[in-house]
Amino acid sequence: MNGSSDNRNGVSRRCFLKTGGLLAGCAWLTDALGAEGDLPEASWYEKLKDRKIKCKLCPHECQVADRERGTCGVRENDEGVYRTLVYGNICAAHVDPIEKKPLFHYLPTARAYSIATAGCNFICTFCQNWEISQKRPEQVKSVFLSPAGVVRQAKQQGCDVIAHTYTEPVVFAEYMLDCAREGKKAGVPNVMISNGFIQKEPMEELCRYLGAVKVDLKAFTDTFYKDQCGGSLQPVLDTLKLVRKLGVWLEIVVLLIPTLNDSPQEMNAMTRWIHGELGPDVPVHFSRYHPTFMLQNIPPTPPASLFRARDIALKNGLRYVYIGNMMSDAESTRCPHCGSLLIERIGFETRVVGMKGSTCSQCGSIIPGVFR
Repeated sequence: MNGSSDNRNGVSRRCFLKTGGLLAGCAWLTDALGAEGDLPEASWYEKLKDRKIKCKLCPHECQVADRERGTCGVRENDEGVYRTLVYGNICAAHVDPIEKKPLFHYLPTARAYSIATAGCNFICTFCQNWEISQKRPEQVKSVFLSPAGVVRQAKQQGCDVIAHTYTEPVVFAEYMLDCAREGKKAGVPNVMISNGFIQKEPMEELCRYLGAVKVDLKAFTDTFYKDQCGGSLQPVLDTLKLVRKLGVWLEIVVLLIPTLNDSPQEMNAMTRWIHGELGPDVPVHFSRYHPTFMLQNIPPTPPASLFRARDIALKNGLRYVYIGNMMSDAESTRCPHCGSLLIERIGFETRVVGMKGSTCSQCGSIIPGVFR
């Protein structure tokens, strides 16, 4: 995906935005494309000697020399000023059901205006969006859209939510924050679909404006994070606890990869930790892996492994445990108190069938989440 550049920042003027999987017209971008000038200064960094900087956005804490970039490849030291190369430069935009994120207890049936820039602070061997997440900004086709333009587009597309997704929104945190601020003023909440590998200060600031956060908990061992992602586990656990403490709606996805992170022992330890540290009501999605990117030698996750993980989670007291990336009854939400069907999901088709506001229609139990 090497996109041609026609300005000094490497931002393509050709539209690469998509809605519903089709190339969209470019007319609505004309106001945004006029914004030129210096690259925006990044937030959350410390200046060091000899024009070096230390990034304080994510736990990598990259020390970057002049004219060099950090691990994510989308932030560059410009004579001692750290700059973001991706602010507003989106390489993908789609309208998705909120369930595709997946968020199951946050505005069910909502339409999400989903956007991404290039880049990631992980190198996951199994990344499904590696064509944009593992590229530098100048290697993908992008267009500039201001935060106000994102909100405007969401409304014009009939979307209830703006989702920062596909790649890793941590690397475009300044842009996400400004979009969330604009969205909050306009009544269009923003959600963050993330690996959770971020420092406390930026996450706290984001949580003041975000409506929900979904974190991919890649595994429950530091070895997996190091070998398969180029990261570490503890910062992700810290993020989960922080988001929960700050009261932002939280859901967790665990992609189960056979032989690497799907053992009963690991599932037991993980779900016991979730119950003990986050509580029984955080939804957990066990998702089916399919071979992709650098990890092509492992077959797809057997359904039995997914149901085994779900059974372990339920036995450990978690109340809302789902299975993703395959069709099953475990996609739907049932009341943990009376067993009534509350939200029926078949693929990405969703029907709210047994709820009155945020309560079960049958027994009146309050169902945790954000419902209309």
